[in-house]
Amino acid sequence: MEWVGLAVSFVVILVGAELFTNGVEWIGDGFGLSEGAVGSVLAAVGTALPETLLPLVAILSGSAAGEDIGTGAILGAPFMLTTLAMVVIGIAVIVSSRGGRRPLELKVDAQVMRQDLGYFLVMYALAMVAGLWHAKWFDYSLAVVLVVGYGYYVRRHFQTPGEKHLEEEAEDEIKPLYVWTVLARFRRGLAAWTSDTSTAAPFVQVALALGCIIGGAQLFIWAVDLVGTRFHVPPLAFALLVAPVATELPEKFNSVLWVRRGKDTLALGNMTGAMVFQSSFPVTVGLLLTPWHLAHEALVAAVVALVAGSVLWLTIRFRGSFSGPLLVLQGGFWLGYVVYVVTR
Repeated sequence: MEWVGLAVSFVVILVGAELFTNGVEWIGDGFGLSEGAVGSVLAAVGTALPETLLPLVAILSGSAAGEDIGTGAILGAPFMLTTLAMVVIGIAVIVSSRGGRRPLELKVDAQVMRQDLGYFLVMYALAMVAGLWHAKWFDYSLAVVLVVGYGYYVRRHFQTPGEKHLEEEAEDEIKPLYVWTVLARFRRGLAAWTSDTSTAAPFVQVALALGCIIGGAQLFIWAVDLVGTRFHVPPLAFALLVAPVATELPEKFNSVLWVRRGKDTLALGNMTGAMVFQSSFPVTVGLLLTPWHLAHEALVAAVVALVAGSVLWLTIRFRGSFSGPLLVLQGGFWLGYVVYVVTR
C-alpha cells in the first residue's frame, strides 16, 4: 500500500508542478515581463517550487521522520540536478544527434553557465559549512545572505549579454493555460486562450496547483515513513534519492524537449538556474527550521553535489562547452553515492 501511495504522490506533485509553472508563466506574461524572465527564471523557480514546499511540509508535519525527510529533500535536489539530471540531458543530446539532426556539442552561452554554476557552488558550499559548524547565529545570518544573494543573482542575470540569447530561445515556450484548455472541452464556443482572455484564470490555476503540491507532499511523507519503518531504510537517505525523482521531473522533461529543438542554453539554463534556487531558498528553510546538522548520508550527498557541480564549472571554464557524452559521465557520481548508501 505504501508503494501505491508513493507512486500516487509522485503523480500529484508532478501535476501540481506543471500546473503551477504554466500558471506563473501566464501571470508573468500578464504583468508584461520579458520572454527571458518568463521562460527561464520563472520556469526554473516554478518547477523548483515542489522541492521547496515538500521539505517545508515535511518539517512542519509533526511526523517523527519529518526533519529527516525534509533535509533529504533539500539536499536531494542539488544532488539530482548535478548528476542524474545531466545524464538525462546527455542522453537526449546523443539520441537527438542520430541521423545528423543535431551535433553532440551543446550550443550554450558559456557566460550564463559559468555565472549560474559559480553562484551555486558558493551558496551550497556555505550551506555545507553551516551543517558542519553548528552555530545557530551563523545559520540565521547565512539564511539572510542566501536570500539576498539570490535576489542579486536574478538582477545580475538580466544584466548579462547572455540574457538576450535566453530571450530568443524562450520565445513561444508558454503553453496555453491548462485550466482554460480543459474548460474549452466542456464549454463549446469558449474563446481561445490569450493573456487578455481572463485575469483571474491563471491565479485560480496557481491556487489549484499549490493544493496539489501540498497534498502530494503530505502523501509522500506518509509513504516514506511507512517504507522506512518496514524495510529499515533511513528516511533521510530514502527521501534524498527518491524525492527528487518526483520533484525534478518537470525540469527534466522541459529540458529534453528544448534539447530536441536546439534550445541548448534554455535547456541547461533551466537546470543551472534551478541549482541556484535550490542552494538558496530550500536551504534557508533547513537553516531556519531544522538543527541543520550534516553527517553520514547527508554530508556525503552534499559533498558529491559540490564535486559534481565543480566538474561542470571546470568543464565550461576550460572547455567552453558541454557535450552529450560528457554529461552522461556525471551519472558516475550518482552511482557512487547509491553504492555508498547500499553498503552502509
